[in-house]
Order: sequence, then structure tokens, then C-alpha cells
Amino acid sequence: MFQELPDTLDRVMVIAAHPDDPEFGCAGTVVKWALSGKEIVYVLLTSGDKGSHDPDLRPGRMAALREGEQRAAARELGVERVIFLRHPDGLLENTLELRRQLSSLIRQHRPHILVTIDPWRHYQLHPDHRAAGQAALDAMYASREWGIFPEQLVDDVEPWRVREAYLFWTDNADHWEDISASIETRISALARHASQVSPNMEKLAERIRNWTHEMGKEAGYEHAEAFKRFQF
Repeated sequence: MFQELPDTLDRVMVIAAHPDDPEFGCAGTVVKWALSGKEIVYVLLTSGDKGSHDPDLRPGRMAALREGEQRAAARELGVERVIFLRHPDGLLENTLELRRQLSSLIRQHRPHILVTIDPWRHYQLHPDHRAAGQAALDAMYASREWGIFPEQLVDDVEPWRVREAYLFWTDNADHWEDISASIETRISALARHASQVSPNMEKLAERIRNWTHEMGKEAGYEHAEAFKRFQF
């Protein structure tokens, strides 16, 4: 069936490797879009269960803690739903099964815009970040094809074509979102990830203000987030 072009791009899916990745990468844009009426869904591929150097904090407890932090941050930003796929932190791979899961979610939620990590960033050392971005883009391609994962096409689920992709943490930015009005909300949401940012949040907040200010200079904004943007 031919998919008509939408009048507005009002559904967004953010796919990232860990809790706190969206707040570090694109939360100023997320809250700005949410306030404008866009419906936003987060998909976290892991629960960040290895996100502690404390040997007494077991992965199961760490995962529960970080999922709670992510939900709190998402609420502050106006995100409507947070989905955790609970793949193992630090061991994420762009497997066929992961692409199958993401394709199913894309077909169910039908986002017009997909936001994820740029897997082609120079010297992107974290393997989970590379895998998350590549899997998200591969699933975006698969979700539009009738012949890929056809078992998903039941109960009125059909192939879905994403209209735009925004890649954050990129070396090849060609699109900037003005977050001058939402920078402090971005910082406040990041502070919800206390297990990762305490007790250094004050210094981190200043670094983020400086970082987004430098990005804003590229487009004439006081603060901005930079993306590689694709339109399909």
C-alpha cells in the first residue's frame, strides 16, 4: 500500500544504547518538540546494568536504578513512553534479532522522525553506541519493506517509512536545533541520572552550557544541538 506523505511530522522515536544517552545527546530538542505537540517514544537497547564501578552493586540492581532514572528524566522532558529492550550493557551487537525488535517497534509506533546515535562518528570508541546507531538505521530500512520480517505484518500492522532521521554525536552536522529556551530543562533532566552524574553535576552542567553554546555559533543560536539529518 502506498504511504501518503504526512502533513506534519508529529511522531518521534529516539533509539539509544543506554539510559542517559538521550539526555547527553538530544534532550534539548526532545523537550522543545514535546512542547510543540510531538509525540515522543524512547527506546533504550540496554538498561545500563554495567554503569557502576562498585563491585557490590550488582547488575540487576544497577539496571533497576537506571531504568528509574531514565523514566524520571523522560517525564521531565515530556516523553510519552519509555521502552527498555534490556540487552546486555557493554555487549550490544547489531544482530538480526535486534533489528527485528526495532523494526517491529517502528512499524507499531509509526514515527515520522527517528533520532539515534551517529554510528559513523570518527573514533566512536564505545561499541554499544556504534551498534545502537547502526541497528536503528538498519531497522529503519527494514521496517519499510514488505518482504523483511513479514511475520510482523498482522493485526493491521504494515510496513512503515520513516521520513527523517536525526543523528546526534556526529562529526558531520548539517542541521542545528535551537535549544536556547530548553537548555536548562535538558540539564535538569540529565541530573535525574544521579548514579552517573553525581557529585559532578555542577561542573557537567557548565560544560554542557559551553558545549551547546559553541554548537549554537554554527547557526546563530545562543544554544543548539547538532545533527546529521536525512530526509526520505
